[in-house]
Amino acid sequence: MKTISKSSKLAHVLYDIRGPIMDRAKQMEDEGQKLIKLNIGNLAVFGFDAPEEVQQDMIRNLPNSAGYSDSKGIFAARKAVMHYTQAQGVEGVTLEDIYLGNGASDLIAMATNALLDDGDELLLPAPDYPLWTAVTSLSGGTPVHYLCDEANGWIPDLNDIRAKITPRTKGIVVINPNNPTGVIYPDHVLQEIIAIAREHGLVILADEVYDKVLYDDATHTAMASLSTDVLTLTFNSLSKSYRACGYRAGWLVVSGDKRAARDYIEGLDMLANMRLCANVPGQWAIQTALGGYQSINDLVCEGGRLRRQRDLAYELITAIPGVTCVKPQAALYMFPRLDPEIYPIEDDRQFFLQLLEVTRVMLVQGTGFNWSRPDHFRIVFLPHETDLREAVARIAKFLADYRAKHANKSLASADAESADVAEIEDDLPLERAKKTA
Repeated sequence: MKTISKSSKLAHVLYDIRGPIMDRAKQMEDEGQKLIKLNIGNLAVFGFDAPEEVQQDMIRNLPNSAGYSDSKGIFAARKAVMHYTQAQGVEGVTLEDIYLGNGASDLIAMATNALLDDGDELLLPAPDYPLWTAVTSLSGGTPVHYLCDEANGWIPDLNDIRAKITPRTKGIVVINPNNPTGVIYPDHVLQEIIAIAREHGLVILADEVYDKVLYDDATHTAMASLSTDVLTLTFNSLSKSYRACGYRAGWLVVSGDKRAARDYIEGLDMLANMRLCANVPGQWAIQTALGGYQSINDLVCEGGRLRRQRDLAYELITAIPGVTCVKPQAALYMFPRLDPEIYPIEDDRQFFLQLLEVTRVMLVQGTGFNWSRPDHFRIVFLPHETDLREAVARIAKFLADYRAKHANKSLASADAESADVAEIEDDLPLERAKKTA
C-alpha cells in the first residue's frame, strides 16, 4: 500500500499548545484520570461565561444567520468595530478596511497568506504566540524571531529587530499585550518599532487580542493610533475580553497609508471572498459586545477574580526555589523561568510530559512558544483559587523532587571528582621520587 504523507509545508510547523503533551493528556483522561489544565486560555471551562446580553443577541439573530453574509462580515458588526477603532484614536478607517473572521486566528492566516511569497521573512517576537510562526511557515515565508528581553521586563530588543532586517523582510509582528509573557509595551517602544517599519517599508501586524485584560490600572495603546502612514493590520476578537472563545468572532482592521498597498488589499479581498464568509452567528455578538457594559473590568480590577488569581499564581510560583517570573500586567498567562543551574533540563517537552504524568497538571514548555532555551514554561491562571493552589503545590513537589535528584547526582559527581583528586595526590610522592632519581 502506498504511504500517504503529510505535506512538506508542515515540516517546520509547531503548535505545542495543542501538541504531544495534549495528546498524552487526552489519553490519560480517557483512562479516567482527572487533570488540571493550565495549558490554554479557554475561559469557559473555568466558569468564565460570555456576557448574558451577548448570548441573547446571538440567540435572537439565529433565524437571520442561515445564509452567507457579506464576505467581509455583516454591516452592524463592522460598524461597531469601526467605532471602536475610532475611539482608540485610529484615523482613516472605513467599513471597507474591516474584515470579520472565525476568530483572530483565521484572519492572521489570511493576512500572512496574502503577504508572503516563498522565502519572504516575517519578524516575530521570541517568545511568541506560536500560531504566528506556524502560519508564516505555512504561507511559504520564513519566521525570523527577534528577542524580547526578560531582564528588561520582556520588552522587545530594538537593536535585535534592526539587526535581523534583510531585503526579504516584509513585516514585523507585535503581540501587545503579550502572550505568553503578559507584558504591555510602553508607547515609546511602539513608536520605535513604527519608526523601524517606516524606514524599511515594512507592514506592522499588531495582535491586540488582550487589549482589555489589564491589571493594576495599566493602559494599552493601540499601535495603529501612533501613525497614519505605516500600513498597520490590527487583530482582535471576542475570545478573551468577552469570554467567547467558541463563538469564533474576530476582526482585522487595515489602517495607515493604503495607497501603496492596493495590490495587497486586493489579495485580502480575494481570500475573504474565497472562504465566502465568517461564522454568521458569532458576528451578531460583536456589536453588542463592543457597545455594551464592559464586564471584563469587574474581573481585572482589584478584588476581581482574574486579578486575584493572577496575584495568587504569581505568589505561589515565585515561592518555588529557582523559579522567577516577570509579573504579568495583562492577559491570562505568566512565563516563569527555571534557573538552569538548579533545573538542568535538556528537553523541556519531555520534562513537562513527565510532569504531566506524575502530577496530572498540564503546562506548555517554553520552546512551544519559540523560546530557544529549555528554561521557561507558560502557566494559565484561570482555574478557581482552590484548584490553582492544588496545581502549583503539585508542580512545586515535582520540582522539589527534581532538585533533590539533581543535587544527589551533583554530590555523587563531586565525590567522584574528590576521589580522583585524592588518587592523583597519593601518586604524587612516587612521581616526585621518580623525578628525583
